[in-house]
Amino acid sequence: MSINLEALERFAVDFGRGELIFSEFEPGDTFYLIQTGRVKIFRIIGDIEKTLDVLQPGEIFGEMAILEEAPRSANALALDPVKALVLNRKNFEVLMDGNPQIALKLLKLLIKRIYDQRRRFMILTLDNLDARVEDVFLMLAESEPAPFGDGQEREFHLTINEIAAWAGLPPEYCRNAVNRMVTKRRAEVFPDRIVVKNINELMRMVNSHRRAAEA
Repeated sequence: MSINLEALERFAVDFGRGELIFSEFEPGDTFYLIQTGRVKIFRIIGDIEKTLDVLQPGEIFGEMAILEEAPRSANALALDPVKALVLNRKNFEVLMDGNPQIALKLLKLLIKRIYDQRRRFMILTLDNLDARVEDVFLMLAESEPAPFGDGQEREFHLTINEIAAWAGLPPEYCRNAVNRMVTKRRAEVFPDRIVVKNINELMRMVNSHRRAAEA
């Protein structure tokens, strides 16, 4: 979804590489739309830094603080020099009056972001850790149209570290979990991709774990 960013230039702000954009628990009344650079979303749990997401240009972050009127739930750090649009309730109302089409596109981005956040949270609610790894593949499969054919075999171009970030688990555990999928002939691992042999079967197994956890 493209947005005419020139019309929003007056809301732009720059952050230097390594600059903390906001901190967990602080009050927040703004959200951000990245124009250039990458932003890391992370939490500190005990003495461990946990990366929740790495966001790219065109993505939104910080929206939950204004939607729920709650403190920030995570930290945001500029991984590169970042240019972002800073939006709040007041200037969003200005957009609604002056540029309703742009405001509508931003609303659609917000809705998608909220869905993505809740979908990722569903992964973390699974008690079975192998099922968390499997659910990462399901989440990614949901975001892309199924290929021609029966749609059961799906190909994913991602790294173990990316799986670990989404599953909230150490990379070594995720590597072993994927290897267990290979041993059970549920997946094949290649240098540049991971192939899930039957995505529908994987969905049934993950859903069974989810139902068991809810029982």
